[in-house]
Amino acid sequence: MRVFVTGASGWIGSAAVAELLQAGYEVVGLARSDRSAAALESVGAVVRRGELDDLEGLRAGARDSDAVIHLANKHDWSDPAESNRAERASVQALLDELEGSGKRFLVASGVAGLARGRASTEADPSPSVGPDAPRGGTENLAFDYLDRGVESIALRFAPTVHGMHDHGFIAAIVAAAKATGVSAHVGDGTNGWAAVHRSDAARMIRLGLEKAPAGARLHAVGEESVPTRRIAETIGRGLGLPVTSVAPADAVAHFGFIGAFFAMDLSSTSLATQGLLGWTPVGPTLAADLEAGAYYPV
Repeated sequence: MRVFVTGASGWIGSAAVAELLQAGYEVVGLARSDRSAAALESVGAVVRRGELDDLEGLRAGARDSDAVIHLANKHDWSDPAESNRAERASVQALLDELEGSGKRFLVASGVAGLARGRASTEADPSPSVGPDAPRGGTENLAFDYLDRGVESIALRFAPTVHGMHDHGFIAAIVAAAKATGVSAHVGDGTNGWAAVHRSDAARMIRLGLEKAPAGARLHAVGEESVPTRRIAETIGRGLGLPVTSVAPADAVAHFGFIGAFFAMDLSSTSLATQGLLGWTPVGPTLAADLEAGAYYPV
């Protein structure tokens, strides 16, 4: 089976590519740079040069493959509108090419904004609708094609997909601690973040490709709710910094863009996903990765 993967050289994508190759799939990875292309070639993937704005290249990649896993995103936090625009356009191009094919299309999204006052579940529909919504509303756009011959599946990732050399949200929180000299949480720090190890997320993607029915919402979540105060305390111990609280109104000023997310409760469950796929997260916890030096020397 030939699988076209966008974001193939990224943090989640590179782990997913390795997982798919090990399982015997032929993987075609989208690569924007020479460095990304070389990394994909070194593990045995086929390289398709291009980027998210190369819509014809995306269509060709989908046309020449048996399934598509869309993990790429510009993630430009200085211009989220541009990231949303590019995401919407790229997914629209892929879906238009896949229409009527019966092929599987797995699209990345997240658990943010799915529920208030409780942990989100796979039963929660995404509230993001339309091109101006977060991620361009692409989860719902993909589901619009279920009755148009596309087997769309949503891959919802925890806010932290952690592991050695992670450069995502937790790395941004660690960077803020180093810059300010304190390891902070927002408010009382009782709001929780879901978390998943990178290896578990990659395995869930493969199992989703193999087992999930069209229309499924899959949650890549290993830990349902890690209190943000505990995250701050673990970072503080690791860096030898005092732990403090910042007011919600000061979160963005203290942390940068990540402050808006660190102030949110992003708890989520994956019980339905685990039951559907026979998937059990077994990777290290977020605390274990922090203590093992995934984000700073120990």
